[in-house]
Amino acid sequence: MIEVVAELSRGPVFLAGEALECVVTVTNPLPPTATSASSEALAWASAQIHCQFHASESRVALPPPDSSQPDVQPESQTVFLPHRGERGQCILSTPPKILFCDLRLDPGESKSYSYSEVLPIEGPPSFRGQSVKYVYKLTIGCQRVNSPITLLRVPLRVLVLTGLQDIRFPQDEAVAPSSPFLEEDEGGKKDSWLAELAGERLMAATSCRSLHLYNISDGRGKVGTFGIFKSVYRLGEDVVGTLNLGEGTVACLQFSVSLQTEERVQPEYQRRRRTGGIPSVSHVTHARHQESCLHTTRTSFSLPIPLSSTPGFCTAIVSLKWRLHFEFVTSREPGLVLLPPLEQPEPVTWTGPEQVPVDTFSWDLPIKVLPTSPTLASYAAPGPSTSTITI
Repeated sequence: MIEVVAELSRGPVFLAGEALECVVTVTNPLPPTATSASSEALAWASAQIHCQFHASESRVALPPPDSSQPDVQPESQTVFLPHRGERGQCILSTPPKILFCDLRLDPGESKSYSYSEVLPIEGPPSFRGQSVKYVYKLTIGCQRVNSPITLLRVPLRVLVLTGLQDIRFPQDEAVAPSSPFLEEDEGGKKDSWLAELAGERLMAATSCRSLHLYNISDGRGKVGTFGIFKSVYRLGEDVVGTLNLGEGTVACLQFSVSLQTEERVQPEYQRRRRTGGIPSVSHVTHARHQESCLHTTRTSFSLPIPLSSTPGFCTAIVSLKWRLHFEFVTSREPGLVLLPPLEQPEPVTWTGPEQVPVDTFSWDLPIKVLPTSPTLASYAAPGPSTSTITI
């Protein structure tokens, strides 16, 4: 029996273009007092990163797969295929890397191997939607002699920042280590430079503040004015808005605002809808605020963007966009008053009306949500960084 442990040194969240580092430890768990005949051996071990794509058959119409390239490994083969037994299609993978060959471990002996690979920058982000799913995994394959391959899978979360694929790593002294006594390899310098560049771009895109005002009206007049200071956010930020109802000519009884994502299948991949069929557009609500606002002059709300959610993106098959979805309930009666008179000659019993004729309408305001620091996402939404398998 051999125990194989894979540990991600920095957590399971990465930015596309970063280098993933994983330590693979192989151990013979038998006590050292066991006889030498209890030594264990592995023929080889290899590692590879891949992205699995799965689409809902009721929502997405995909072209038939190429039958000349099957993605299922027959049991009689000994070829390392990381996506063997996985649902969907493998749309992206890195070249496999051999960790070791002909490894023999005595009882109680353990050896560790380091695996490093740059996550492809051209791939989609990790996403689990109602129409499609993009799932990243690091798969480590091990095999004994004359035995089937055993696969150890480590789930990953990949964030994508658009535009980084067009930037080249500088080859000048600006990226050299600040101390001549510290040595850093080329991959480490590029990784830190990319993370710093991504942080600067995110800060520049999300730090700009400028008040945007929107007049909200229905068919009978003005309801109020909505104000928001920016339209580009990062994961983990709060969307803060204000609503001024004092200038409205139509009484607003209640409003709600929802922070939503809109998942839309591209037209060429939409499955034709039948009567009562499943639509090609789906919405998910991540946060919601509701308030009764009659006689309210000014109010505000704050909606947090979950760190575990997916930033907006677009592929050939699906797009994901963020929005604020407003719903208003307004009175049909002009000059509606639902409060008792302030001055009464004698005490009276006052009750509000049992019924008020109302109208409802909705309004959508698009916003943009970008990734955040992978380290922050790892701490706030921790996932498994260690996976273990026994062979």
